[in-house]
Amino acid sequence: MTFLEELQKQRWDDHRFYHHNRVNQFLHLLSACCFVASYVLIFYSPVAAALVGWLLSMTLRQTGHFFFEPKTYDKVNEATHDYKESIKVGYNLQRKVVLLSIWAAAPVVLYFSPTLFGLLDVTSSVTLEQYLNHVALSWLFIGFGAVIFRTLHLFKLMGVQSGCVWFCKIVTDPFHDIKIYYKSPYYLLKGEMYDEMTDWYEETPKETVKAA
Repeated sequence: MTFLEELQKQRWDDHRFYHHNRVNQFLHLLSACCFVASYVLIFYSPVAAALVGWLLSMTLRQTGHFFFEPKTYDKVNEATHDYKESIKVGYNLQRKVVLLSIWAAAPVVLYFSPTLFGLLDVTSSVTLEQYLNHVALSWLFIGFGAVIFRTLHLFKLMGVQSGCVWFCKIVTDPFHDIKIYYKSPYYLLKGEMYDEMTDWYEETPKETVKAA
């Protein structure tokens, strides 16, 4: 596959395997809007960008995955939850638990070790504002580190192109989520709780769907 074909495949797999629930899609829409705001804030206030990105965007996004997305047998794709977890290119639920645990541990570690074991230059008592800034910056590095780590890991597992494709997918996911989930509030108001995965399937090139 070319780079763009593999990008389409990864996006299609992510959508059809992990975004059946309309509430999950709506939460992804809200999360995507927050992530776009973070992309803008990163140039003006990295601390604010990290707080918006983790406290709002990631919380909304992972709430959809952990609490609303069904874990039962997927009749649409004829796949079990365990199978989908095993072929997930990016962070499956198990990997997300590890990542979110690191995220949650960061404020605790910084509370008991304001210097982060000597890595931060803190010579006096840390104010609440400084503490929040340190937490936000640590979350920013955790986010960047998680993306870079998985990209390099995919270089080894699937090849350089697949790793680069996933990196591109992750970075552009907020814009793509807005594009494909902007109608989710409408479907929820209609009382439709699950997506049968037909609309985007019909719009996807046949060779890409076949490869998926």
